[in-house]
Amino acid sequence: MINRVVIIAILLISSLPAFAERFSQQQDVQDYIQGLVAEHGFSEKELVQWFDQVTYQESIIKALSRPAEKTKTFKSYKPMFVSADTIKKGRAYYDLHRVAFERAEMVYGIPAEIILAIIAIESRFGGNTGSYKVFDALATIGFFYPSRATYFKKELTEYLLFAKNQNIDPFSVKGSYAGAMGLVQFMPSSIRAYAVDFDYDGHIDLWDNPVDAIGSVANYFKRHRWQDGRPVAIRAAVMGDDIDQALAPKLALSTTVAETKAFGWVPTESMVDDEPVLPFKIETDSGFQYWYGMNNFYVITRYNHSLLYAMTVNHLSQSFEQVINE
Repeated sequence: MINRVVIIAILLISSLPAFAERFSQQQDVQDYIQGLVAEHGFSEKELVQWFDQVTYQESIIKALSRPAEKTKTFKSYKPMFVSADTIKKGRAYYDLHRVAFERAEMVYGIPAEIILAIIAIESRFGGNTGSYKVFDALATIGFFYPSRATYFKKELTEYLLFAKNQNIDPFSVKGSYAGAMGLVQFMPSSIRAYAVDFDYDGHIDLWDNPVDAIGSVANYFKRHRWQDGRPVAIRAAVMGDDIDQALAPKLALSTTVAETKAFGWVPTESMVDDEPVLPFKIETDSGFQYWYGMNNFYVITRYNHSLLYAMTVNHLSQSFEQVINE
């Protein structure tokens, strides 16, 4: 029995990440530090001290392998965010920040209900902005999840530049397991590129300032070419054996309405034949539905690269639009 316990202990120890002593002792981390020093003027001593404090998060690696957007169907994903309670809270949130929502729509041309849906889904109106230290999250993925390493190392660099520019402790900020932050769950690169000081108080705060959060979402959508007054998605009527051949192979406006008609698709609303579209299907309680994702649908997928996410934003925003206009 003792020998079995010893063997199990040895196996457990050998399975621990190679950096069990210190992150900064990893060669790839050392190379990364040297790059930050050379390209961005960081202090090598300070970076080493920071990386000595980083904690590997095994739960993050596990979460990355089973994101809800890839493991659920629409009929199980949508109820996570679209509910009577969410709609009620959304109406109250809108009333509380009505001036900011109206100004964002006026300045950027983004409907209040779309911004409201994003904040609802991303953070439950600020009720859940994440519990992981952002530094830990980005470093864990950047150095121990090879398939996403390049992207997350870039995001880690953006985060450290953000912390440096804002003169904040890089371990003081918490976010999602993927390093998204604040009321709107921006990644560090998005904060630096799209966040705005929408209340003109001299600094940007996406954690405790709903006005900045509202303006920043609107700016993000505007910069990604949202088309004011245009629909997000239009239902398609389908018939025949080849309907699935029209489905988009990736999240892109890769075909036209005319091309989908050759496979048995017909829009249920007026659409021009040369309209670029993203054809997709979702599973509902009553079976599969087929839809045309329009330009604005594609814009939502830039925020989160998921059909389920974009369609849930669309449904929730329609519910918000109804209660806002009551």
